[in-house]
Amino acid sequence: MKKKVFRSGLISLMMAIILVISACSGGGGNKEQQTNNNNNGTAPTETNAGNASSDDKFNPVGEFPIAKEQITLKMFAPQYASIENMETNLFTKWVEEKTNIKLQWDLAPDSALNDRKNLMLASGDYPEVIWNGSLTKEEQMKYGAQGVFIPLNDLIDKYAPNVKKAMEDIPYLKGSITAPDGNIYAIPQVNECYHCDNALKLWINKAWLDKLEMDIPTTTEEFFEVMKAFKEKDPNGNNKQDEIPLTGSDEMWVGNVSAFLMNSFILDDYTEKNKGTFLRVIDEKVDFVADKDEWRQGLEYLNKLYAEGLIDPAAFTQNADAIQQLANREGENIMGGLTTALLSYAYPMNDSTPRHKDYVVVPPLKGPNGVQQTLFFGGITNSQFAITNKATPEQQIAAIRLVDLMFTEEAITLQEHGPEGTGWRKAEEGELNINGEQAKYALIVDPNPPPTHNNGWEQIGPSLRTYEYRNSFAELEQDPLAPGGYGMRLHEASKLYEPFHSDNQYPNGVFIALEDAEMAAQIQITLVDYVKSNMAQFITGSKNIEKDWDGYVKGFEGMQLSQYLDIYQRAYDNAKQ
Repeated sequence: MKKKVFRSGLISLMMAIILVISACSGGGGNKEQQTNNNNNGTAPTETNAGNASSDDKFNPVGEFPIAKEQITLKMFAPQYASIENMETNLFTKWVEEKTNIKLQWDLAPDSALNDRKNLMLASGDYPEVIWNGSLTKEEQMKYGAQGVFIPLNDLIDKYAPNVKKAMEDIPYLKGSITAPDGNIYAIPQVNECYHCDNALKLWINKAWLDKLEMDIPTTTEEFFEVMKAFKEKDPNGNNKQDEIPLTGSDEMWVGNVSAFLMNSFILDDYTEKNKGTFLRVIDEKVDFVADKDEWRQGLEYLNKLYAEGLIDPAAFTQNADAIQQLANREGENIMGGLTTALLSYAYPMNDSTPRHKDYVVVPPLKGPNGVQQTLFFGGITNSQFAITNKATPEQQIAAIRLVDLMFTEEAITLQEHGPEGTGWRKAEEGELNINGEQAKYALIVDPNPPPTHNNGWEQIGPSLRTYEYRNSFAELEQDPLAPGGYGMRLHEASKLYEPFHSDNQYPNGVFIALEDAEMAAQIQITLVDYVKSNMAQFITGSKNIEKDWDGYVKGFEGMQLSQYLDIYQRAYDNAKQ
């Protein structure tokens, strides 16, 4: 499961609580404006952050309405099936009344958003504002260089104090949105999520541990002994050796069965399908991990588990549905351990299926060389908002000030949850947040939600959902094992991982220079496929570590590994400046 878009008032209590805590731009000086024409023959529009005649048409920053006379913005965004009408939407009306900006929507079905985005940018038929475009770093650089997206640095500096403050307050934000040329072309949805940022989890059957009088393992050796006991000592008590000690799925969110264990030997950032670089940073130098002796040690350990029948063979091929069927099979439970961010992949979090209460998380294991680490998943990958060269100077100012409004707590709450009294209310005295402190807000959850609503935008467009904002909502069920307590459970579990964030992880959200991006992607695909296919063969024993390791390492010689490292080193050095 990926982080799902929150459907205010339209989802069950369990998911509402998950997403309250889940999901889950200060630029440097602006470079010289682009003056070359874009591919469509449209001359780029110059930013006018200092244009006095434009400023006369607006009230001072921080005052509303934004525009003295109504200004119209046409904005590209997805049409969610759960939202009835973006034109008549209550939050749309609130925004228009507060700002004096008339919103015209250019909507694409959510499932076709990227296709429609690519087509309109290629054809030149795009509106003044991309409001929710899931803009990759490559797209930001490409269309920024062409002049299709205008640089936002000056506009932010003069008209967006909330965005500017967020860039100062959030350590990773500035670097994650500043392109190698020094310009900011797009603004993201900041969506901090504690349990998402600590997603590399392993859940273990504590009921089995208790029956076998064993403790939660703390080292790789202890983990091996626990898995072996799960297989051989009949912890489910049915007099059969049917237990599956450890399983997972590469199709689940952070469900890759090997990543959790490999990180006890050396950094492994491949956590789910098609995601990973196999890079680390040692003393400011980017280094490849999958040809190191420690990687070999990790493979030997994983092979040992597999050879003893302690890793489910299906873990390398099955999907999330198979995990759910395995976990909820009739009769005795047979699942000992599961690698995934969310236990809810396997079980409904309710009392009608109490088996989920048997599981707790295993903190990062200490390996034979003393390595004990986990990954940090926070950061900005794609961004949402961009201003195109179709925007007039006045529309540019209106658009950036609209974004700045979206970086306020008032707008975020109304956008995501609708009007007060529908999806949310002020918390009562004694209603506590996830940290056991007095909460500011509480969700109102409809037990029988209708299929659609017209109260808000859910999570469309740029916004600022920080840890602090998420923690302002009440966790009405403080018991992590009670119905409705899953959010608390994930929070408590995640606290066990936070102290072990790796010091060597290649940072998330780094821009690869446009001239390097295509080559980096091609090399990465080749390297990742090679590493993963060989990894599976070494773990399952179809390749022998002793005989085939040297040949495996030699295979990297024809894969442009040095060029791959050079590209990522340049990107890392640029991000550090």
